[in-house]
Amino acid sequence: MTSAVRFTHPGPPDVLRLIPVPRTEPGPGEIRITVHAAGVNNADLLERRGQYPVPPGAPPGLGLECAGVISAVGGGVDAWQIGDRVCALLTGGGYSEEVVVPAVQVMPVPHGLTMVEAAALPEVACTVYSNLSMIVGLREGQSVLIHGGAGGIGSFAVQWAKAIGTRVLSTGGSTVKTDAILNLGADVAINYRTQDFVRQTLAHTDGRGVDAVLDIIGAPYLARNIECLAPDGHLVTIGGSASSTRLDLWELMSRRASLSATLLRARPADQKSRITAGVVRDVFPLIEAGRIRAVVDSVFPLAQAAAAHRRLESGDVIGTVVLETDANRE
Repeated sequence: MTSAVRFTHPGPPDVLRLIPVPRTEPGPGEIRITVHAAGVNNADLLERRGQYPVPPGAPPGLGLECAGVISAVGGGVDAWQIGDRVCALLTGGGYSEEVVVPAVQVMPVPHGLTMVEAAALPEVACTVYSNLSMIVGLREGQSVLIHGGAGGIGSFAVQWAKAIGTRVLSTGGSTVKTDAILNLGADVAINYRTQDFVRQTLAHTDGRGVDAVLDIIGAPYLARNIECLAPDGHLVTIGGSASSTRLDLWELMSRRASLSATLLRARPADQKSRITAGVVRDVFPLIEAGRIRAVVDSVFPLAQAAAAHRRLESGDVIGTVVLETDANRE
């Protein structure tokens, strides 16, 4: 037996409990990780509330990223060995002492990082890279507007976009957050509670707009995000509310703009394999060179997952909230 955080019905953070669960052996193409730390993401909050449909075949339990040490290797896995320090992109189950994951979704812990720092990377790095690099093709000399630049995904996106040589504008909901965004390297930080982000975006781009927008809000911001786009720009929506809205196609067409809406969790393993390979090749060297850092807001013991959720729900988070297991303290 091992232990994992589970909940039997949707509800507030207190529905989360650390309970004994059966140990799972890795099958062909899989590895088992002794989890040292696991990232806490907004998708976990939505799933706990019953507002996030779990993809078919996902393992039980919350948690989309972790870091730890390989404890078992399934058949046909040659790239990894027992004892390797790894971080992994998960479809679920990260809030556990052990987790089984397809080997193609596993990455080495970047040199110089702790397990807690490494656990804060897979979901955000793969989300940002798959959207802004693989889909948008954002490159040096272009510009991007990143919403929520002080959050987990946003804090990584700001750093990555600066590291590749783009001009970065980003939004935050308080002076504390806009200060954090500037400290991460953004060229412009916009307080969306006191400033109109469309006007500010256009003002800081001489009326042209940005080449890309990374949006975590969804339907309520759709029309206004399109207003921020330069000709041939690209809007990528990766989260937000499930509400609907009307789309004015002419606004897109007149800008020759593109719109993408993606969810990383639901992608099949072969797509995740290409994403993780790209992150290891193109992103991890930037981390190891000190040009991107894992931004950890706070760390909670695994048994205090409810407290970690309350922290994330507070709206005061800068970076990623992380859960830590006993294995990381041994």
